[in-house]
Amino acid sequence: MKIAITSKGTTVDSPVDPRFGRAAGFMVCDIDTGECAYKDNAQNLSASQGAGIQSAKNVADSGVSAIVTGHCGPKAFSALKAAGIKIYTGAEGTVAENIEKFKAGSLKEIDNADVEGHWS
Repeated sequence: MKIAITSKGTTVDSPVDPRFGRAAGFMVCDIDTGECAYKDNAQNLSASQGAGIQSAKNVADSGVSAIVTGHCGPKAFSALKAAGIKIYTGAEGTVAENIEKFKAGSLKEIDNADVEGHWS
């Protein structure tokens, strides 16, 4: 199973980015093999609108089944759900720590956006 975790850096030791749509990037990780690759999201950092939707497309194109992030706004939430991607929020710490939390089942899947759009 592949998941994406919002990341401020390019390695699993990087801190989680609390934003989804305007995250610096995503660590796309296969939790079965342990392989991870960084997917840049720079094009959405300063987008005036649509960052959440474009970021959702960015991760959906990676073939992930779930996203782990700090927060998720309404447009990103809708786009991710439409793509069949589960959303887990409240992530803190490093990417590696959140991979382990995901594997342990200690992250909560959300059923609604947890912030308003443009909250960051």
